[in-house]
Amino acid sequence: MRIYGKIVVITLCFGVFLLLYFLGGNAADDPLLKEVGEEHQEEEEEDSKSSPSPLEFGRGVVAKLARKSSAGVGVRPEEPLRGRKEGRAINRRASVNAKSKARSNVARPVTKRTRAEEFMHLAVVTCGDRMDETLTMIKSALLFSLRKIKFHIFAEDPLGPQIKERLNQWPRSVSARFQYSIYPISFSVGNPDEWKKLFKPCAAQRLFLPVILKNVDSLLYVDTDVLFLRPMDDIWDFLKSFNRTQLAAMAPEHEVPKIGWYSRFARHPFYGVTGVNSGVMLMNLTRIRNTVFKNSMIPTHLSWEDLLYPLYQKYKNHITWGDQDLLNIIFHDNPECLFIFPCQWNYRPDHCMYGSNCKEAEEEGVSILHGNRGVYQDDKQPAFKVVYDVIHDFPFEDNMFQSLFYPIQTKFLDTVNTLCGRIPQVFLKQIEKTMRKVFEDKVVHHVRPHK
Repeated sequence: MRIYGKIVVITLCFGVFLLLYFLGGNAADDPLLKEVGEEHQEEEEEDSKSSPSPLEFGRGVVAKLARKSSAGVGVRPEEPLRGRKEGRAINRRASVNAKSKARSNVARPVTKRTRAEEFMHLAVVTCGDRMDETLTMIKSALLFSLRKIKFHIFAEDPLGPQIKERLNQWPRSVSARFQYSIYPISFSVGNPDEWKKLFKPCAAQRLFLPVILKNVDSLLYVDTDVLFLRPMDDIWDFLKSFNRTQLAAMAPEHEVPKIGWYSRFARHPFYGVTGVNSGVMLMNLTRIRNTVFKNSMIPTHLSWEDLLYPLYQKYKNHITWGDQDLLNIIFHDNPECLFIFPCQWNYRPDHCMYGSNCKEAEEEGVSILHGNRGVYQDDKQPAFKVVYDVIHDFPFEDNMFQSLFYPIQTKFLDTVNTLCGRIPQVFLKQIEKTMRKVFEDKVVHHVRPHK
């Protein structure tokens, strides 16, 4: 009898539960909530595998919500009911439709903005024996940057397929954070053979980036011998500091006019007091394409493409550093078009081999290391070579402190008696700060409280 009573009680409870369910609906069964919850779980699992930045994680969820909302996800199919139940079902559908439409209207601008900001663009030109340098530069950009990067690689015919093969061998967790395109070396005006032999093989290619990359709005160009010691995001943000006339940014060629090359030896006009170095050049390509430039050849202003070859013809017997000299001439005539960023963003042996003369690097550390003068391939400046060798040999999936920072720190002790090794804090300060930030973004901020 007792068992029979228990069965009756359970049956009555179950009946009451079903009655409440059909009368009030069950919001927990809403497909939108269920699917977002499942996707959030999938994002968590992806975090543990590839550790994307929190910024990418947030954008991914917002983008998926926007796509599902615009597609009408979130409208729960209802079974037809009679009388009051049917009326309530219709009201629920109308309410959910209104919420879905509101979500869609709010999310669409966010989706568009996310897509526009998704990639930073970086260009490099590689010829001859510079493939390893190029790949090490790309690796350094990926190690520290937060946003995704689109690489535009201009390479000679033998190098293009080799670079592609090497990039395709990188771990999937790394390749998910960048895209790349490989282009042949090409010059749209003048004699290609002349341009190719100007200063270094293929270096003049950077002059034609606004003409070739017509669908790219803004771009960071770097030489192959450049290493990023902090996120590329930070130099990319200088684009926001441009005023309405500025369309490119570079660092000074030197900080001290008395020992600067342009101020002592140049036989042509140059920008400012010491000239500018084009090894790291941030460009708003849209503005460059839409601007006409003053020049010393004719009274009429010329477009970028129309200006290059006549300028080269006029000064070809007076320039030493090729395309960099042409850029100095252009911005000498159009100084309002150039933004100058501090020397820490293009730190070269000249900043330490004659004594430390980059105050910003002394205070904040080197942000971008530019190993010109071939210092990565010889032992003239071992402080530069130490940083290059460790980044070159670093396996992507190893611990950055153990396999990157500590080896640089340890090997740097062997350079303290050299001209640039005397100031280790200049080389180590920013990279340590950067790796701590990367660790916080990828590990600490991904530990979410459980509800």
